[in-house]
Amino acid sequence: MRKNPLRRPSPALVVACLALGFALGGTSMAAVSQLGRNTVGTPQLRNGAVTSPKLKNNAVTSAKVANRSLRRADFAPGQLTAGPTGPAGPAGPAGPAGPPGVSQAERVERTTVNNSLNTKTSVIQCPEGKRLLGGGARVVQPAAAMVAITQSYPSDDNFFNASAREVVATNASWSLTVFAVCAVVS
Repeated sequence: MRKNPLRRPSPALVVACLALGFALGGTSMAAVSQLGRNTVGTPQLRNGAVTSPKLKNNAVTSAKVANRSLRRADFAPGQLTAGPTGPAGPAGPAGPAGPPGVSQAERVERTTVNNSLNTKTSVIQCPEGKRLLGGGARVVQPAAAMVAITQSYPSDDNFFNASAREVVATNASWSLTVFAVCAVVS
């Protein structure tokens, strides 16, 4: 029988075995060199080194927080109650004048004669110094008459016009009322 001669390990195998030895030795070194209790304090920590994700849940309790060290920004909205209302401050300067406004609004109306004419027209004018803001018209008629408003419009800033006529001729009396909303506009 023939003996298998021992072969030398390749350089790659040697490097791999050394790397494995260092890797396993490094973790055992870290396990051996753990720090004892209370050996790291404030002087050994850099600013910003301890962040929220690095803290164990419930590691910081109210007993461990120094009194009067927290600020309003450290609390969630609604957690702090409002203090008493302070005294009123001095009045500020007057603001700029507002835009022009509307005042002294009034409704003005005129009604035609109550008769059986089949067409009626009426115009109403706002009082002196006031402008027309809007208007309308209505027909006052008995149940037998069929009357419709044919026109209802402002002719300018001061006049409102309306017309009505009988849809079906009748001898019944009816009237047309025109109204306008007028006001001082400054």
